[in-house]
Amino acid sequence: MADGKRPTLPVEERPERGSRATRRLRRQGLVPGVVYGGADGESTAFKVDAGVLRQVLVDGSALIDLEVDGGRVRPVIVKDQQLHPVRDQPLHIDLLEVRLDEKIEAPVAVHVEGVEESPGVKEGGVLEQVTHQLNIEALPTDIPEAIVVDMSGMEIAATMHLSEVTPPRGVTFLDDPEETIIATMVVPTEIEEPEEIEEETELVGEEVPEGEEAPAEEGEAPAGEGESAEEGEGS
Repeated sequence: MADGKRPTLPVEERPERGSRATRRLRRQGLVPGVVYGGADGESTAFKVDAGVLRQVLVDGSALIDLEVDGGRVRPVIVKDQQLHPVRDQPLHIDLLEVRLDEKIEAPVAVHVEGVEESPGVKEGGVLEQVTHQLNIEALPTDIPEAIVVDMSGMEIAATMHLSEVTPPRGVTFLDDPEETIIATMVVPTEIEEPEEIEEETELVGEEVPEGEEAPAEEGEAPAGEGESAEEGEGS
């Protein structure tokens, strides 16, 4: 690391161009990239070892020292990256060179902590994180790895807005403080159990045991009585 804090990313300038060349680089375990900005305003294409790049990204530092072909170190931030849809590995990365004395805008992840200690969770609530990324303005050296929000005091059915979060020193939130919801403590929905259907002595559709007669429907004469009446009329 150049300053003992920021990770250094060693890369090589990339003369290769085109989709065929980039596929060949990936087969070799390399990731193509471009760094924008700088004093001349020109972009530089580079290639970097995939394992080294992953390690630097996992480190979580917002500011990276880029070293192209062993030359001078350039402070950069990640501008954009393309990930493999299944393996979640970087396929291409764009970096932006920055000046350490000028504030810049950057997206930063939101991490929540203290969820299990909150009164809402202890009462059976479930925390639902709504916002996972915030837009901030800060000097490159003041950009935090993440905005950490303490949820230990969250009550059940409560909503936390960005206005309730104190930004780190040197950081300005750019999102609407009243409209941006960080998280809500959701009251769990009770699932009503279906009522047990009481067994009724309804015999409709039930099989009649052998040797017994089915009960007559209302208004019908029991079997045999109708026949006797008919026989009496005919005699």
